[in-house]
Amino acid sequence: MKMSMVKQAAMAAVVVVMGSMAVIALILTLVQHHSVDLPHRMQYGMVFDAGSTHTSLYMYRWPGNKENNTGVVSQMLVCDVDGYGISSYARDPPAAGLSLRKCLDSTLAVIPANQLRETPVYLGATAGMRLLQLQNQTQSDQVLEQVTKVIQGYPFDFRGARILSGMEEGAYGWITTNYLQEGFIKHGFEGGWVRPKGRKIWGALDMGGSSTQIAFTPSQPVRDPASTLGPKLYGYQYEVYTHSYLCYGKEQTMRQLQVHLLKMSGSTRPVNHPCYHLGDNLTLTLGDLYDSPCVTRPMTFDPASVVTFTGTSEPLQCLNQIKNITNLAACSLAPDCGFNGVYQPPVSGNFFAFSAYYYTFDFLGLAPQSSLSQATTTIDTFCKRTWSSLKKEYTVKDKYLRDYCASANYIMTVLLDGYKFNQTWGNIYFQRQISTIGLVPKKYNDDVIWGPFLQNPKVK
Repeated sequence: MKMSMVKQAAMAAVVVVMGSMAVIALILTLVQHHSVDLPHRMQYGMVFDAGSTHTSLYMYRWPGNKENNTGVVSQMLVCDVDGYGISSYARDPPAAGLSLRKCLDSTLAVIPANQLRETPVYLGATAGMRLLQLQNQTQSDQVLEQVTKVIQGYPFDFRGARILSGMEEGAYGWITTNYLQEGFIKHGFEGGWVRPKGRKIWGALDMGGSSTQIAFTPSQPVRDPASTLGPKLYGYQYEVYTHSYLCYGKEQTMRQLQVHLLKMSGSTRPVNHPCYHLGDNLTLTLGDLYDSPCVTRPMTFDPASVVTFTGTSEPLQCLNQIKNITNLAACSLAPDCGFNGVYQPPVSGNFFAFSAYYYTFDFLGLAPQSSLSQATTTIDTFCKRTWSSLKKEYTVKDKYLRDYCASANYIMTVLLDGYKFNQTWGNIYFQRQISTIGLVPKKYNDDVIWGPFLQNPKVK
């Protein structure tokens, strides 16, 4: 896919976020300015993307001019926060705030000193914090309080930290995808930004650690208005279907699979794991295994007891067990249904699949595109391999290498049995997700507002 020189230059500076990023396109909105600033004075804004497995800070800048009341934004800096996602600090909330300092410090030398206090900063947390909120509201609140406390200690215009809804997360991924693909606007040959003729609007498929999202513009009327959003971008209205499946991100699905296999075995003696490779063994405590709101705990269990999962390299059995935990039966009689009983209109158009979709298929040599038969054969062949043969060939960490077979089969289940891409597999492009820009035009108190925080008051 060819990109314009402008886009190539913009993308060159982007750092790809590894792990299960749940993509947040936090929405930049520019309004009329009544000051005497020059029209093209650069302005700055920052977003913490607090995903389930890690946090990243994105810095953007944009000129004072705008296109149909929507700002044209470029990315200036990406800083990956050390450690895991902020939800991992549930038992030590102050550490969540302290983890952000290194990235905050790095921005002080980039933004002009006289513009620091007018630079908005936001933190948007995704599925990891949504799960913590379900599991322990108090701990969730404490984590947000601590990150707020640290950010407020810097000379920025802090606008808030909050947990984004799944629908927001899905929609912002769709906005990001189409902004980067110049579906909304592109740089013309004569300078300036123009709306492309015959533009192509893309769908977005995102799979993080704790949730997975789908978002696209349906080709037929949507029966459930509650599942759609209607963003107005660069002067044009769109109807976007979006849904986020909480607990169906890659990491949580792997956890659900382990619990399901343990339950099927009926004991804690070595449990056969068909998705793990022959010769591989993984031992976990029951306390760690059941430490998630996405799994059902037994009435009584000893958290200190251990269970060992033994790989058997059985791809067909692996696929069948994954289908068992995906709750496909809830949609067996409904043509307009994804999985887990969720309404979904038929998919239409081309899609970008990123985050865990991309990392899994890229590892298997199936990105950016492959035929359905090639994908099926490659996954089957990989899953039949022994652990020793994989360890000789790859230097990937065990925790990643171990899960590629299961995650690949899960991806196939979601895309084929869930979203129904059986006849349109060729419309999916597995690509890195390369930014978190998402733009929506709104005017609010002659100020710069980022969409997800419109309903929240400015933090004092």
